[in-house]
Amino acid sequence: MSHIDIETGRLRETLKELMMLTTQQIRKSQDVVFNFDKELAREVIFYEKHINSLELKIDRDCENILALLNPVAVDLRFILATLKINPSLERIADNAESMVRYVLEMKEPYDSELMRQIKLREMFDIALSMLSDVYTAFTTEDTRIARNVLLKDDLLDEINMVAAHTAEAFIKKNSALTYQSLFVLSNVRKLERVGDQNKNIAEEIIFYLEARVLKHSKPGGI
Repeated sequence: MSHIDIETGRLRETLKELMMLTTQQIRKSQDVVFNFDKELAREVIFYEKHINSLELKIDRDCENILALLNPVAVDLRFILATLKINPSLERIADNAESMVRYVLEMKEPYDSELMRQIKLREMFDIALSMLSDVYTAFTTEDTRIARNVLLKDDLLDEINMVAAHTAEAFIKKNSALTYQSLFVLSNVRKLERVGDQNKNIAEEIIFYLEARVLKHSKPGGI
């Protein structure tokens, strides 16, 4: 096995670790939001530091491989894709941290009817499904699964588009819950961004495996 194969293999394992940790953060944030678990919220915040350190390590490893081993073809595409996947994962984890911080500010749980109407659990489930898909697509090198992520992002966008109107209607009938309604709406926005980051990751996986750039392409061009 060549030196570059060894180094890219190590990098691949570190990136997989970051993917798994990021998924755990979103899953835990879902539990925090729906179970009003402030202790788990603090755990999510604690693990954010580890995710940040992994992001920095991956950046350094990519820089070292580029500087010392002069990768070409698929190896170069892998490094370039990793440099873009890495910050996307970190931003997903940032959104998880932000959502649990909202819970720490609350004195009582979110209204269950509000969360049902705004489809918050559905958004969490879609976001987690997308994270599972990007991990599988990456580990199995299956671009068909990566393309499925792009389609799931549309579902999050659809929910996000009507969320503000749903929240407005709810507030009109439940003015005492205005404050927490705004927090729930913020969660929707953050999950929509999680979807966008997953979409970016899927596009980079396709670029790495197929040498095909999908960024800014038309919907029918996937």
